[in-house]
Amino acid sequence: MLIDDVTDQDFDDRVLRSQTPVLVDFWAEWCVPCHMVSPVVEEIGRDKGEILQVAKMNVDENPEITRRFSILGIPTLMLFKEGKEVARIVGALGKDAILKKIDPHVVA
Repeated sequence: MLIDDVTDQDFDDRVLRSQTPVLVDFWAEWCVPCHMVSPVVEEIGRDKGEILQVAKMNVDENPEITRRFSILGIPTLMLFKEGKEVARIVGALGKDAILKKIDPHVVA
């Protein structure tokens, strides 16, 4: 399930307090690799919509959360479960590589 964009203001409520794991795609408009990985992330959200939420966060518009989680390069994908970071993927990886990192944390 896609929960669209999250912001500095609603991140804690929508991501950290979520009852289901949330995969957050940290990106920026000017980032070419971000645009390459975005459709893959959305596909994962559709495929795993029953057990996983997917959110996007624009790092340029949301500096507070970007700093809090030390996002130094984009794209960065972070999987949060029960309010904690359980996986981090930096760079534009393919679907199989992303799933390999997040699947152990997402129970079907």
